[in-house]
Amino acid sequence: MKEKYVIAKYEFKGHRFEILVDPDKALELKSGKSISIDEVLISDIVYKDAKKGLKASPESMREVFGTEDPRTVALEIIKRGEIQLTADQRRKLIEEKKAQVVNLIAKNAVDPKTKLPIPIKRIELAMEQARVSIDPFKPAEQQFEEVVSQIAKVIPIKIAKAYVSVKIPVEYSSRGIKLLQSMGVVKKTRWLSDGSLEAEVEIPAGMQQELIDKVNALTKGSGDVKIMSVG
Repeated sequence: MKEKYVIAKYEFKGHRFEILVDPDKALELKSGKSISIDEVLISDIVYKDAKKGLKASPESMREVFGTEDPRTVALEIIKRGEIQLTADQRRKLIEEKKAQVVNLIAKNAVDPKTKLPIPIKRIELAMEQARVSIDPFKPAEQQFEEVVSQIAKVIPIKIAKAYVSVKIPVEYSSRGIKLLQSMGVVKKTRWLSDGSLEAEVEIPAGMQQELIDKVNALTKGSGDVKIMSVG
């Protein structure tokens, strides 16, 4: 059964502010969705301790927020502070953030022995074995290196780049250069006498097969991709 409300709180300069909010709508607002604060609030009372029913003073609100308007203060509490998550919300957020971290690892890391990308299922299993904890609010990019260091205790893994040579026939060359630029850093380009494109590209090592598949799809199999080195 969905919880009717949770507490959102914010502490600053020794002052504590709490409001009662709809858990789902408050999370949507905090994540940047356009939603009215009136839809989020259970009441327009700003507390210093909601469980005890103690209201925040107008003076403290003016000192911290520059206003004592409860809706303006509530909006700032949600944006700056913490929202008490329901169990379902926390589980869902962790699952979503974990998937983002796993995808980052799959794209950027390889097995240092084989130089090949590591399958997603293997990464997920290694995270379970290493008992990796995912922060639901911290960006995946900021958790990436720490998670890699933890699962490195369980499986051989290395963050690496792949250097790839790509040849694209003339009829696909304009779209081909855009494809390569979207996937990595184009280091060199050379236009051959027949109008076809040769390029050297640096990509995250885990994206080797993805690049091969996309070049083949674009060129209907007439393109050529060679892995020059991985390291």
